[in-house]
Amino acid sequence: MDQLSAMRAFVRVVETGNFTRAAATLNMPKTTVTNLVQSLERHLRTTLLNRTTRRVMVTTDGALYYERAMQILSELDELDGSLSNSQTQPSGRLRVEMAGAFADLVVIPNICDFYQRYPQIQLDIGVGDRLVDYIAENVDCALRGGTPTDLSLISRKVGELPMQTYASPFYIENFGAPRHPQDLEETHFSVGYLNAQSGRVLPMEFRKGEEEIEIAPRYIVSVNDSRTYVNAALSGIGVIQAPRFMVREAVERGDLVKILPEWDRDPLPLYVVYPQTRHLSNKVRVFVDWLAKQIQMITREPPVELPKTNKTKHREVA
Repeated sequence: MDQLSAMRAFVRVVETGNFTRAAATLNMPKTTVTNLVQSLERHLRTTLLNRTTRRVMVTTDGALYYERAMQILSELDELDGSLSNSQTQPSGRLRVEMAGAFADLVVIPNICDFYQRYPQIQLDIGVGDRLVDYIAENVDCALRGGTPTDLSLISRKVGELPMQTYASPFYIENFGAPRHPQDLEETHFSVGYLNAQSGRVLPMEFRKGEEEIEIAPRYIVSVNDSRTYVNAALSGIGVIQAPRFMVREAVERGDLVKILPEWDRDPLPLYVVYPQTRHLSNKVRVFVDWLAKQIQMITREPPVELPKTNKTKHREVA
C-alpha cells in the first residue's frame, strides 16, 4: 500500500464529503480512491469512515487520524515546496476565482507576462462574485474585495483600490444630481450590489473630513457581478461606487461622471484568500506576488480628468 497516497485520498474524502468529489479533485477514478481508503483502514485495523448510500461520515478514530494526517501532509508539502522553490520552476494547474472586472481588466491583459515568467503553470480562472466551496471545487485561492469575514480562510492583503461615486449623464438628465449622500436614501436611486455571503445589498459609505456616513441606498435593480454593476450605471438606472480602474474608459468617454466630489470613500481593500487546510504552494505564492504587482500598477494611475461639458445623452425611456 502507498500509505501517503492513501492518506491524501482519505483526507480529500473527509474534506469533500464523498468519494465522487474526492476522486474528481484528485484526478483519480472513484474505485482507486475507494481502494486506497479501504487499504488504509485495513492497515490501521479500524474504521475511519461510515458509508451510507447518501453520505460519508467520519468516525471518532477517523477524526483523530484526519487531524494528524493533515499535519503530516502539510509538513511534507512545505518541505517539498522549500526545496522546489530554489531548484525548479513552479508548475501545475492553478484554480483561482475572481470578479469579472479583475479578470477582464487586470489579469487577462497581462496574462502573457505571467506565462513568460511561469510557463509551467496552467491557470484555470473562475469568474464571478459568488460563494466558493474551496475544497469540493478544488479552488486554490480567490481574489476578493473587502475585509474577509470567513474565519475558516487565511487571507493576504494585496492592495487597495481608490473608490469614487459615479452616475451617467442620462441619469442626471432624468433624476438630477444628488447634493448629499442622504439623497440616495430619500430621493435618488443607486444600483444595488448584492453580497454573496449575506444576500443583502451592500451599504454605501461616504466620508468628508471627520464626518462619516453609511447609508442603505434606494435601488431599482441590484446585481451580484462587478461588470453588470457598471453596465447598470451606464444605462442610467442609478448611482454606483466603483474602483477608478473599472470605470476609467467610461469616464474618459463621458459616459459616467463623478458626483458628490466633496465626499470621499475609503479605498476598497483587496485580499487573496485560501482555506486553512490548503497548503500555500509555490505556484499559488508566485501568482499572488504577481497579482499584487499588477494591482499596484493600476492604483498608481492618476485620476481621470473629468470632461468639462454639459452634454447629455438623449435616450428614450421605456
